[in-house]
Amino acid sequence: MSPPAAAWRERVEFERRLVHAGGTLYPVPYLLGWLSWEQTGYLLVAALAVVAVLEVLRLTGSVGPLAPLYDALVREYEADGVAGYALYQISMTAVALALGPTLAIPAMWMLSLGDPVSGALGDNEATEPKRPTVWIAMFLVCTAIAVPFVVPAYGALAGVAAAVTGGALAAVADGLPPVIRGVAVDDNLTIPPAAAAGMLLALTVVG
Repeated sequence: MSPPAAAWRERVEFERRLVHAGGTLYPVPYLLGWLSWEQTGYLLVAALAVVAVLEVLRLTGSVGPLAPLYDALVREYEADGVAGYALYQISMTAVALALGPTLAIPAMWMLSLGDPVSGALGDNEATEPKRPTVWIAMFLVCTAIAVPFVVPAYGALAGVAAAVTGGALAAVADGLPPVIRGVAVDDNLTIPPAAAAGMLLALTVVG
């Protein structure tokens, strides 16, 4: 017997968050010394190419046996446009190619780890701002992610400033989505560049 609709939705959302968190693994081979940062960029570009193929298949109606995969990746409101998982891959790849690992990895992890925490704590429509408690949780998680990278690299003052500013802008990107012509810009696209911009700004001012 199929599970009730609410239980099914909860299970699907859990699976989506697991997929989301899976992006945390992208820089792990670099951190373990298995790949250079340049090779990590190639890995992300290859993954982006796969995602592009998946999106073309989905948007052209050629889903076939991949339907269960799309159930775990695509929300209903994303059905007619580029899905969040593709925007996720675009922003992760862009940050990794644009920046060195000290700033790129925390910016990427603010999306892959911070956003699922935020999603688990706050249930809101795509165009609605999140509750203050969710903003605070997202800020704290993202700041904590950045500290081990930026403090050793830039020192206590500049490092903490970068972590706090990056965490704050990641929380804003997550909690207050910009709306263009009635359509919310997906935070999968905005969190990493916002976080990276915040850290760069702080390092420019304080560092």
